[in-house]
Amino acid sequence: MDTKAFSRTLKKSENYHRKGFGHQAEVTELMNTAYQSPLVQKLRENNYTLTQGNVTIRLAESFGFCWGVERAVAMAYETREHFPTEDIWITNEIIHNPAVNDHLRQMNVQFIPVEGNTKNFSVVNSGDVVILPAFGASVQEMKELHQKQCKIVDTTCPWVSKVWNTVERHKKKSYTSIIHGKYKHEETVATSSFAGTYLIVLNLEEAEYVCNYILHGGDKGEFLQKFSRACSEGFDPDRDLVGVGIANQTTMLKSETEQIGKLFEHTMMKKYGPDTLTDHFHSFNTICDATQERQDAMLGLVEESLDLMVVIGGFNSSNTTHLQEIAIARGIPSYHIDGGDRILADNRIEHKPLDGKITIEDNWLPSGEIVVGITSGASTPDKAVEEVLEKIFAAKAIMGNG
Repeated sequence: MDTKAFSRTLKKSENYHRKGFGHQAEVTELMNTAYQSPLVQKLRENNYTLTQGNVTIRLAESFGFCWGVERAVAMAYETREHFPTEDIWITNEIIHNPAVNDHLRQMNVQFIPVEGNTKNFSVVNSGDVVILPAFGASVQEMKELHQKQCKIVDTTCPWVSKVWNTVERHKKKSYTSIIHGKYKHEETVATSSFAGTYLIVLNLEEAEYVCNYILHGGDKGEFLQKFSRACSEGFDPDRDLVGVGIANQTTMLKSETEQIGKLFEHTMMKKYGPDTLTDHFHSFNTICDATQERQDAMLGLVEESLDLMVVIGGFNSSNTTHLQEIAIARGIPSYHIDGGDRILADNRIEHKPLDGKITIEDNWLPSGEIVVGITSGASTPDKAVEEVLEKIFAAKAIMGNG
């Protein structure tokens, strides 16, 4: 399938919409009411610091809703405003935030059902409105919706589209796209659908395994078993790792993406020599600005004297998980929660440890004066941060000086 030609055809269709519908004023008012917070704004204006009782809050200087997320949510709300009576579907969560997705459900925006691991598009009828989320959708999904003559509202983040353009360049040069990401994540699924030959690596450890294979060969069967769900059909490591290009899921840890890129560059240089490097390697910066800014702000925050860290965002949010990783790497007690409801009575918190199941921890707030670091992922509205702050202040007030 010529994905580039299909994209051009889709974007010329009268059923394709990517710029909203002129209801910005109504939508802005709705979003401000639903998601903005006077308390968080106060923190911003007070050098990201607030003390109440024996609690001092230190807020990361870049956090919460990014431009791409805000744009996607606003376009979804505009779609409901513009099509008040039509059936509206969305191919996946608009963003990784349960409150935002629940709000869309309350507006009678329906989510494509998933049966097993497969989305059931049979529920969508010709002429229905279908929203593509901020993470994008696969080429195959878009083609099916286009053939059904659905009205497609594309809220894909431009940074994600930038990665798609990068893998198109790889394909043009017959390079294999090495995608740093999670193979099941909807953004990586979409990106790989635009690629020709691809291999998805989760982390530096997997990248090192691939590079060692490039340099020294190895057990092909073991290789294919290891990446059985993370490579293109018919992938052959002996044939398909002669020329590679680097791409990424935009929400991955910036430093690790850079390390992986450098590792492959050095590997191909060692294998083929510096004079022919450009015949075997291509790299293009596809790290999202917003992801980078939030990670940089977190790196600054964890250098301060903090008693604990609270990271707020959807449990399936990749960029939020990576913020949590930064705190854990510094040895700071850190709690990933998706909203204020996770802070329970009797000084307990329901949180998700890295790579673990949701658990409840007792006595999570230390006694006496404490400094709490706060950040939130790119899909988390300020209102959710406010709810967490109020719960922390209330819990410490109940504890008194103890």
